[in-house]
Amino acid sequence: MTNGLPEMLDFGHQIAWQAGKIALRYFQTDIHTDYKTDESPVTIADREAEHYLRTVINQRYPDHAILGEEEGATGDDNAPWRWILDPIDGTRAFVRGMPIFGVMIGIEYEHDMVAGIVYLPALGEMVYAARGLGCRWNGRPCQVSNVTTLDKSLMVATRITRYDEIGRQQAFERLVNRAALFRTWGDCYGYVLVATGRAELMVDPAMHIWDAAPMLPILEEAGGTFTDWNGDRSVTAGNGIATNGLIYDEIFELL
Repeated sequence: MTNGLPEMLDFGHQIAWQAGKIALRYFQTDIHTDYKTDESPVTIADREAEHYLRTVINQRYPDHAILGEEEGATGDDNAPWRWILDPIDGTRAFVRGMPIFGVMIGIEYEHDMVAGIVYLPALGEMVYAARGLGCRWNGRPCQVSNVTTLDKSLMVATRITRYDEIGRQQAFERLVNRAALFRTWGDCYGYVLVATGRAELMVDPAMHIWDAAPMLPILEEAGGTFTDWNGDRSVTAGNGIATNGLIYDEIFELL
């Protein structure tokens, strides 16, 4: 399995960069925003970026399956390899002209996430990792911080609401109250901060698989953890927590 993984990872961050260029053409312009049935926003930038990613993946790996936020699932359901795409993670930030949005690509083999790429084009940050190959930030190795307690940690989150939907509102508040600093630098940017040692804890009460797919390999290869709120390694649980690993036990005691 790992024989072709370095090549796929290299291809993945190249196409993420190109998809980011598509997004930047529309960034901080008077772009029209539509809303899907779940009230999440979508723009022509999301659609064009995903169409580009699908086209080049299909050309390079025609036997691989693809799952994307905007166009759904294509390819053989039994294919061992699957690419999971979020062309613009953080569309709400994108349409407001905020730079903390990213192109996200996860690569799955036999139902296991083995590689992930996150590119933040407006910030010029590329973070990518693959099983056994480490994690890199703009080409150089990166790792989580060495902070050992939550009371010295930076906690980030996409939002401060909806934790009651998973029965975790009080737990969320305990984390916020214990952390040294709390900021809502959310979506993929928060996870990138943990993976690169700039934050220690990132939480989300609601996630789709394309929001989570790259995060598990990126966080683990950087020395951290990515789990659901029950502590299980999962990108399909519908929620997520990333830590630097060193505060993991303390976090789950508070939960």
